[in-house]
Amino acid sequence: MVNKKSSPLRKEFAENIRKFRMRSGLTQEQLAGEAKLHRTYIGTVERGEQNISIDNIYKIAKALKIPAKELLTTS
Repeated sequence: MVNKKSSPLRKEFAENIRKFRMRSGLTQEQLAGEAKLHRTYIGTVERGEQNISIDNIYKIAKALKIPAKELLTTS
């Protein structure tokens, strides 16, 4: 079940994924392929709708070629 209400931390995390994905020049579909995750899952994560596991944070960070902590950094 997708949580439509996003916490501020989840929203910032989602923005970080989108920022790094766009800097890498990847589409959601390409990122999903690199991370071995489904394209729609990446979309829900980027919208802050999905409560993501640490394993999937690692997969996304690895696909973006950045340390996972970069995705968790808040401003």
